[in-house]
Amino acid sequence: MTESERTRPPTSVLLPTVRWTDACSEVAAQLGGDDELLVICDTEDDPVAERRGSEGGGEADAEGLPDGVRLVLAGEPEGCSGKANAVAAGMEAAARDRIVWTDDDFRHPPGWLADLSADYERQGPTTEIPVFVGADPLGRFLEPAYVIGGTVPLSRGGIAWGGAVIFERSDLDVDALVADLRRTVSDDGTLAEHLDVSAVDRTRTVTAGGSLRESLERFVRFLQITRRHAPLAAAFNVALSVALASLCLLAPVAGVALVTASAGAAYARFGVRRATFLLAGPGALVSPVLLAYALARRTFVWGGRRYRWRSMFDVDVEPA
Repeated sequence: MTESERTRPPTSVLLPTVRWTDACSEVAAQLGGDDELLVICDTEDDPVAERRGSEGGGEADAEGLPDGVRLVLAGEPEGCSGKANAVAAGMEAAARDRIVWTDDDFRHPPGWLADLSADYERQGPTTEIPVFVGADPLGRFLEPAYVIGGTVPLSRGGIAWGGAVIFERSDLDVDALVADLRRTVSDDGTLAEHLDVSAVDRTRTVTAGGSLRESLERFVRFLQITRRHAPLAAAFNVALSVALASLCLLAPVAGVALVTASAGAAYARFGVRRATFLLAGPGALVSPVLLAYALARRTFVWGGRRYRWRSMFDVDVEPA
């Protein structure tokens, strides 16, 4: 254990998941003596809940879990997403003042937690930056759009990514945050409404999709989140998409070259070594159609549930 790991304040790490994954083991291995990892699932029917001990109640130490790990049962969401509901339950159960939110779909290398804590000491609330890579053909086709429309804006700061963000209770009104989480969809979009964060120049590779439907639903969800939490940015993205598609149609060589070069520069900036930046030109041509489809959709599926998101705090949820 390094000196910084020994002296950093105790931390509560919130990790929503329905099954024990490599990420759970990776984070658990980095806990200091006073840290805790809250593994948050929906109900005792989730596979990870098999690790829960025999005690009743909404949370309990579980047999077979590493030291410092607790299991929290969030319950079924009502009027919010399962992810937002899980994070809200985790915030209420957390015992430490310093809080980290993370996800189960990317690698947490040794030192990940210590690095985030050092970032906080240097600049306060901090977020890392995701790079979404596709696990299916549509997901790979959308990679340039996610780098340009997601990774780049997050790198400029001010927007939290719920996969790797650190803050302390004194940085925001926790009760107000929890109340909003329990009536909306996006956990990190809601956090950004309550907390100013700085980005650190460190990326995490997140696998996205897995099937055509999963990638399409993710695209719809991402656009709906932007539409609710950053409507001006959503409008700009639509206008830019139409402009670039028009350029590629009217001046194919110059347009495709410009879009491809821009995507290549963004990939290089964040150390993304994937040839999918070459799909930026075809992606620009198809983008207005995908955006129109996503804006026209009235529901989307996420984690086995179907959501109808009428306004920021008006959400219907039902099984998919």
